[in-house]
Amino acid sequence: MTSSTITILITIILYLVMMVTIGAVFSKKNKSSDDFYLGGRHLGPLVAAMSAEASDMSSWLLLGLPGLALATGIAEASWTAIGLAIGTYINWLIVAKRLRVYTQKVGSFTIPDFFSRRFGDEKNILTAVAALFIIIFFVPYTASGFAACGKLFSSLFGIDYLTAMIISAAVIVLYCALGGFLAASTTDFVQSVIMTIALIVVVGFGAVKINGLSNAIENVKAFDGYLDIFKGYDIGTGATGSYGFLPIVSTLAWGLGYFGMPHILLRFMAIEDKNKIALSRRVASVWVVISMGVAILIGVVGYSLMKNGIVPEYVNNSESETLIIDVAKVISSHGVLPAVVGGVILAGILASTMSTSDSQLLAAASSVSQNLVREVFHINISEKTAIVLARISVLVISVIAVFLAMDPNSSVFRIVSFAWGGFGAVFGPAVLFALFWKRSNKWGILTGMIAGGSMIFIWKFVIRTAFAGTALDIYELLPAFIVNCIFVVCISLVTKAPSKEITDTFDSVVREVR
Repeated sequence: MTSSTITILITIILYLVMMVTIGAVFSKKNKSSDDFYLGGRHLGPLVAAMSAEASDMSSWLLLGLPGLALATGIAEASWTAIGLAIGTYINWLIVAKRLRVYTQKVGSFTIPDFFSRRFGDEKNILTAVAALFIIIFFVPYTASGFAACGKLFSSLFGIDYLTAMIISAAVIVLYCALGGFLAASTTDFVQSVIMTIALIVVVGFGAVKINGLSNAIENVKAFDGYLDIFKGYDIGTGATGSYGFLPIVSTLAWGLGYFGMPHILLRFMAIEDKNKIALSRRVASVWVVISMGVAILIGVVGYSLMKNGIVPEYVNNSESETLIIDVAKVISSHGVLPAVVGGVILAGILASTMSTSDSQLLAAASSVSQNLVREVFHINISEKTAIVLARISVLVISVIAVFLAMDPNSSVFRIVSFAWGGFGAVFGPAVLFALFWKRSNKWGILTGMIAGGSMIFIWKFVIRTAFAGTALDIYELLPAFIVNCIFVVCISLVTKAPSKEITDTFDSVVREVR
């Protein structure tokens, strides 16, 4: 290994040791499963905001989004970012406080459990269905994070992809299983800072290398559609196409996903003081807008870096997702201190991946150990046994995700988009109706979740395949979300209204939120 490679490796190892240390420290604070999964509802406003957004953005921010902008121009990347920015703000504005109050009032600390308690589902059918959907969509979501780590180490150190991916997964599992929710949230906060540093350094380095950002803009102006938010571009073929109304609407629909993301909703539920949520909202919204804007700019700058031979030639979206990795390698080749900077950038990529994977693992593990074992199957276990079972669940789910992540050619952006759509379609309407429509009932929510989840698969693998290139070839989240809403409203209205006890609780939550 060269001295720069050794320096990078040491930097990354120090970062990983810091993450595991945080996990070990917080492991002593887990006295119950409530502590393990929700941190006893003691999350401060800043940590809540930054950990929520770091766990939301994942490796998609540093790998997927810049790669997408580089390979296809700014249209799809920009509309996706706009949808996510709007979704972030609205989610914090209307959902966060009400969900925090409601979950505490009914005594729930997982999303599946909230649905059953909110609608008086004593048989926990809602809990079971919601838990199964969480497992179905979180396993591939977690796998995409493991894959991103594998790509990073394989590209950087030339080691086998599978080996690199397994080592990365092991570190994530270790601190997550040790420290639970508080460890995940604290590490996510640290990771959001590292991600921010990485974004700033990369765009700054790129600007210097091509003699200013204005040159980057001029270099891509020659390609019709590259800087046009109403056109698409293909770096492999050079072809352009219109980006019309339906593609824009379906891409903006990414923002709908926020209402159904369990790992983000858990942050709302864990906030210590509901009256400080406004501060969290401002911090989260500003960070999301700036970070996504910089990520897209990196993709634009990356084109000039590629054409000037500073980074390799990319021919498709999957290859272009290594852009920031390649930039970090170039920076690191200039000496020991630049190698430390390169190591921080690469640690930022790890941070973006790990901050999501740890949260997803906890949410999926809670679905197994808490929702299915204790609530659905009514297996009576002690709090100590529950924590052990939670840690075993983290391990088992991680093993399954590792098997799904064995293909090094999978696109991080595409995997994340499918899982994101799944959660948004299944849980988004359920959360909104549970919080804002008193007449909704368990049968409406149940059929809505099943219909929304089913439509994700039908639209993705049947309709979009059969009607590729037509008006029906849109992001599956949008039609699935609409179908879910239709089922919730129609089934709720034709079945028995909720009991007075349930509606009284709803009214009391509304009064408290006001």
